[in-house]
This record gives sequence, structure tokens and C-alpha cells, in this order.
Amino acid sequence: MAGHRQSKKRRYTTWAVAGAAVVASAGIAAQTSMAATAWPAQKTFTGRAFDTCTAPSEATMKAWHTGFYGAAAVYVGGKNRGCNQPNLTSKWVTDVTAMGWKLIPLYVGSQPSCGSGGSVKISAATAASVGRSEADDAVAKASALGIKAGSPIYLDMEAYDTTNTSCNDAVLTYVRAFDKELHAKTYRAGYYGFTSSSAKAVATATDRTDLPGNLWYALWDKQNTTTADWPWGATQFTGHSRAHQYMVNSKEAHGGVTLTVDRDAWDAPVAITG
Repeated sequence: MAGHRQSKKRRYTTWAVAGAAVVASAGIAAQTSMAATAWPAQKTFTGRAFDTCTAPSEATMKAWHTGFYGAAAVYVGGKNRGCNQPNLTSKWVTDVTAMGWKLIPLYVGSQPSCGSGGSVKISAATAASVGRSEADDAVAKASALGIKAGSPIYLDMEAYDTTNTSCNDAVLTYVRAFDKELHAKTYRAGYYGFTSSSAKAVATATDRTDLPGNLWYALWDKQNTTTADWPWGATQFTGHSRAHQYMVNSKEAHGGVTLTVDRDAWDAPVAITG
């Protein structure tokens, strides 16, 4: 996933580390600044998902709807989004969800100053204000695609040096501001990061205020699970709030069509559409 948010070249060189259900309240308790009674029911998917840089064509999505994957991540926006999205329109969202696909909205916002991901960096001086403004942009982009209030937006945060205290503090300030603004707009907060750095920073933070309630962790161990290799406390991010990117750069064919994708084990919220 690291490269999907950046260029193809950076993807393979920078970080070489390694049935759907509607649930009314799952995951809400883990997110602060949320009034459960005011929120639409959460839509949750459990099964295999994939992510790839550019949203595939409708024809490809139809061919790939064989039952192996049930959900697909889509990069709705962000200054550090690595690919153009000629296929990603509100019509595409309507049509592929009618096929039965569940969608996972991703936003590639500003990146850590102490990491090599992205060209637009988080500054300590503006982390909070930029977090709020980028959350507003994420909601606007998602809404324009027909992704409704109550949906999650997963904020991509690439790997960085978490031992750099000032940098790490700025990242968490940005994340909290982003998430708080998502909640104000009635969107759920999700987060993609690496178990060795960006996800670890969120999962192990002592102050949980306004941190995301849904964690998508990158651990490329080829295990299709969100439990067996979960690296933190067993009570963290429970209630359909985990996803695991377990394989990258997987070239595979479904329905006679070949794509290169990243594989994900999913047990977490997906977009509300239609």
C-alpha cells in the first residue's frame, strides 16, 4: 500500500519492510467525540479486500467479482495521492456497488517530515489547521463520489521515524485534528499505517483523544488474518475495527483479467453508498 499512495517507483523501493453486515454501534465506542445516537448505522465488511493505485474500470471490476474479493479500496483524494483516477466517478461508485462490491475510501494527506513518503509534509506549526482543512477536503471528495455520512475515511500515513519526538508529536496532532473534523462532519475515522512505525504510533499512544477507531495495519507476512498476527493488546480495535494489509505487489487474474494489487484481510467499516 505504501507505493499506491506514492509513485510506482517509490512503491517498491522506499518501504521494503515488512459476507457484509450492518452494525449499529460497532467501533463507535473506540472513537472519541462521537455521539452514537446521532450516527448512521455502520456498514461493516468481513473478508478479503484489495487495493490498487488507480481504480479499475467497471469492466475489470465486473470480471473480478468472482467471490474471492468482496471489497476494494479507492483513493478518493489528498495532495500526496500517487495516481490519477480517470475511472473514479460517482457513476463508477454507483455501478460497482450495484455489482456487490464494498468500497474502502482512502485519503492520502500530508506526510511526516521525518519520513520519505509524499512531497507535502506535516509542519508542527500548522499540523492542527492542516489536519482540519484536509479532513474537510476528504469529506468533500468522498461526498462528491456518493460516499455518504457515516462512512469511514481511512487516512494514509506512510512509515516514518517515530523516535523523532517532535516529528511524531506533529503527526499525532495532525491525525487528531483530521479525525475530530471527520467526526464533526459525521464520517468515521480510519487509519492506514505500518506496524513498525505509523500504525504503532497510533496503537500505542497513551492519550487516545481523537485518535482513529479503525486501524488498517501493514504487516506483509502473507497471513490472511486480523487476529493471529495482531501485534498489540487483544482488546484494542475490537468490534469490527481492524484490517490487515498482508501482501503487496500480487499479480493475479480473476475473471480472465490480470491486475497487480495489494491484498487485505478486512473486518472493519466500509463506505455507505446508494
